[in-house]
Amino acid sequence: MMLVIIGMAIVTMVPRVLPAFVVDRWTFPDWVSRWLNAIPYAALGALIFPGITTVIEGKPHIGLLAGGVAIALAFFRAHTIVTVLAAIGTVYILTIL
Repeated sequence: MMLVIIGMAIVTMVPRVLPAFVVDRWTFPDWVSRWLNAIPYAALGALIFPGITTVIEGKPHIGLLAGGVAIALAFFRAHTIVTVLAAIGTVYILTIL
């Protein structure tokens, strides 16, 4: 049993540690670099969007409006704290109304 746990720990650790040592030495084609740079944004979108639509049960439009405010502020390069606070404030204001 302990051997299985150690094996699972090694298998989990290798993909997390290996890139730190190997990726800096590899040179990727330009299209691969662009694709790899887009992954964090795609993952962030996949994690955030479900939360936006379920911020208040039965009222997805409130989350979508707050998300729109955050997108607009981010587009105009507002500070991250300002963007987050504006989205939270939008949800708060729309919840009161």
